[in-house]
Amino acid sequence: MPGLSEAARSEIRALGARYERRQSALLPALFVAQREAGWLPPDVLEAVAEALEVPLSEVAAVASFYRLYFLRPQGRHQLLLCTNLACLLNGADRLRAHLEARLGVRPGETTPDGLFTFRTWECLAWCDHAPMMMVDEERYGPLTPERVDEVLARYRPGGRPAGRPDEPAAGGGGAAQEGG
Repeated sequence: MPGLSEAARSEIRALGARYERRQSALLPALFVAQREAGWLPPDVLEAVAEALEVPLSEVAAVASFYRLYFLRPQGRHQLLLCTNLACLLNGADRLRAHLEARLGVRPGETTPDGLFTFRTWECLAWCDHAPMMMVDEERYGPLTPERVDEVLARYRPGGRPAGRPDEPAAGGGGAAQEGG
């Protein structure tokens, strides 16, 4: 079965065995597949369908419905900026503009170097740290543009923040992580 390692297929089969109806395991199975492949191309969706013994059409329908499943290649890191009311009132719009300038992409796009896919998100459930964002599964907040640069630097090779081509990269990194 192309698309997934034997370890991932085994994990997916074990998930399917937990449920009376194998379709009930689709959400966690798709996360297993996406964790391994980075996104869900057709051969990976087919591998999930085969491992769970469910129709490919059901797997594809679930994968295309939920926003956290990716049907096209993604950046190495997922950057989600919260845009709920608490974050907006505390400067999320300013951070969005800053991230667009720093990353050179708009929400929904991946940086040319493939490092970040930037998205806005309605609520990341950390209102007492507004404005906030997540990179992969780590939460950061409250944020300022300077703090955003420090966070981005943690995920760049060598820990250097990205700068415009006409400016030297500022010293970065080392900001204490705030997570939950």
